[in-house]
Amino acid sequence: MSNISKQMTYLLLTFFTLVAGYAYLRYAYKVTDSTPFTQEIVLIILGTIATVFITALLLNKQTAVEIEKEQNIKFLDLKAATYEKLLDLMEEMSVENRLTNDDITKLQFVTHRLAIFASPSVLNEYNNFLHVVSEISKDGTFDDDQKTLSEALGKLTIQIRFDLLNENPSGKKYSFEQIKTMIRKNSDSSSDINITKA
Repeated sequence: MSNISKQMTYLLLTFFTLVAGYAYLRYAYKVTDSTPFTQEIVLIILGTIATVFITALLLNKQTAVEIEKEQNIKFLDLKAATYEKLLDLMEEMSVENRLTNDDITKLQFVTHRLAIFASPSVLNEYNNFLHVVSEISKDGTFDDDQKTLSEALGKLTIQIRFDLLNENPSGKKYSFEQIKTMIRKNSDSSSDINITKA
C-alpha cells in the first residue's frame, strides 16, 4: 500500500469517526436537554475529544518531521565522512609525493562512495579532478605538479563545500541521465589512472 493511499484511508476513517462521534454526542446533548448539568458534561467530553484529536495529529506530524530530520543528519554525516576520506587520501598522496597502485585502488573505492552521496556538481568537478590526477601521475610521482594538483583539489573542495552547505551557486538542475553519465565517467576515469614506470 502506497503512502498516499494509506494517508487517504486514515483520512477517511478519521472523517467517519468524527461524523459518527458528532452524531452520537449531538444525540446525547439533546437527550440531556432537561438537565443542564449533564449537558455541561457532554460539552466537556466534546472538548476533551477535540483536544486529544488535535494533539494526536500534531504529534504524528512532529514525529514524521523528526524522523526526516534524523535521516538528513545521518546522510550529511555519511557524506562528510566520504569527502573527508577523499581529502585524507589526497593529503597522504601529496605528502608522500607519489601515487602507488594501492592509492589508485583507494581512489577507485572513494569514487564509488562519491557516486552514492555526492551532488551532481561535485561529481562533475571530481571527474575533472581525476583527469588532472591521471595526467600528472603518469610517472608515479607528483614532482613539479603540486601546484596543478592543489588547484584541481581547490576547485573540487569548493564544490564539496557547496554540497555540504546545500548551496547551488550555479542554480543548475541535473537530470537523472546526466547524473548517471557523470558517475560512469568518474568510475571510468578512476580506472584509467595508470602509473608508467620510467
